[in-house]
Amino acid sequence: MRRFFVAGNWKMNETIAEAEALVKAMLPELEKYESVDKAVCPSYLAVPSVAGLCKGSSLKVGAQNVFWEESGAYTAEVAPKMVAELCDYVIVGHSERRKYFGETDETVNRRLKAALGAGLLVIVCVGETLEENEAGQTEAVVTRQLRQGLADITPEQADSITIAYEPVWAIGTGRAATPEDANHVHKDVIRPLLVEMFGKERAESMRIQYGGSIKPNNAAELFAMSDIDGGLVGGASLKADSFVEIIKAAAMVTIIIEESEA
Repeated sequence: MRRFFVAGNWKMNETIAEAEALVKAMLPELEKYESVDKAVCPSYLAVPSVAGLCKGSSLKVGAQNVFWEESGAYTAEVAPKMVAELCDYVIVGHSERRKYFGETDETVNRRLKAALGAGLLVIVCVGETLEENEAGQTEAVVTRQLRQGLADITPEQADSITIAYEPVWAIGTGRAATPEDANHVHKDVIRPLLVEMFGKERAESMRIQYGGSIKPNNAAELFAMSDIDGGLVGGASLKADSFVEIIKAAAMVTIIIEESEA
């Protein structure tokens, strides 16, 4: 049975006080939807406060990045064991890290291995730019990012990994990929490669999120696709009502799937 996973990536938004207010506003409603796994990923400074508010609830907390060394003279970086003290999840390889901070497939792989070693659940982001999409390079780019980003990962470790397909041209632009186009990449590009790398059973159990201008008005249609297993939500997760509506959409699709399979 599919179980959706929806995570909110708050990026460099929300002060500590604003993050606390946002969690307090959304948490009572989110608790109603136990059939959906859910997390929020605030900025590092807000993680302790958010983690405290979420303790004992169904809302998990993630970090937006992690360094690959356990400790040392790496000013401003955060070690995996530090993240694991407060977080369940961590995001690696987000397109903004690739674009602005020199992230590569190799460094994504190093961060992934370090995070898994610390016992974290990891969301690995992949996705093509607008130029790559228009040049017909989506499959090649996503395949390269997955092969190199997940290099030397064992099938057992794959159980702790979620893939987030985020076409760069759809992030924060209001221009989402059509459900059919997004599902095509999930079903015909990502899932077969996961089968090749980790075996059919594990590949089918791994969740592939879609990210890129997910909103309450398109969430249900996206989640209804065969291989879209949730979402990595940006701007819409910064408003309690809209994030709750996206979680609600996932819960409603879950009910529809259960009824169709009964």
